[in-house]
Amino acid sequence: MIRLLGSGLISPPAVRLDGPICYIRPPLPRDWREWADLRADSRAFLTPWEPTWPADALTRTAFGRRLRRQAQEWRDDQGYSFLVYDRATDRLVGGLGLTNLRRGVAQMATLGYWVGQPYARNGYMSGATRLVLDFAFGQLGLHRVEAACLPTNAPSRGLLEKVGFTHEGYARGYLRIDGVWRDHVLYAILREEWRG
Repeated sequence: MIRLLGSGLISPPAVRLDGPICYIRPPLPRDWREWADLRADSRAFLTPWEPTWPADALTRTAFGRRLRRQAQEWRDDQGYSFLVYDRATDRLVGGLGLTNLRRGVAQMATLGYWVGQPYARNGYMSGATRLVLDFAFGQLGLHRVEAACLPTNAPSRGLLEKVGFTHEGYARGYLRIDGVWRDHVLYAILREEWRG
């Protein structure tokens, strides 16, 4: 279910998608402190799986740049970023988004996600992924959503398989993760395979 919220000047449209244990919505300027604290507390947990963090990664200024870029991506139909919240407590637990959106004959996007260490393996990201797939195949009318993760990231692979993605292949030197070009396993799900 989509619920409209108040809108901000540098923020994406006010959308909220609710699931059984979590909800997702675009980030807002007021989210900076909670986002920065969760990312800082989870740094050692997250950095082995992510691109190298810039020196100012967690500053208010960097968060503002991130929000402006994400708002522009929403306006240009190029990407859709969300934060993930526990439905019972309204506590931030992670984030996810659809990036590299391609229209025309492709009608596809790439899924990326992260979860704070205290909330890992508790069903939040599978719930949030289901919400974003409903959004991708429903609201956006996409045909395909892709995802990639390191071969050694068993929890990420398990998440993708749990929500219905199919393992499609192996890409050498696919993304620069934590400063090193790393191989990835490739997954995808098609609209006709999505069972919501």
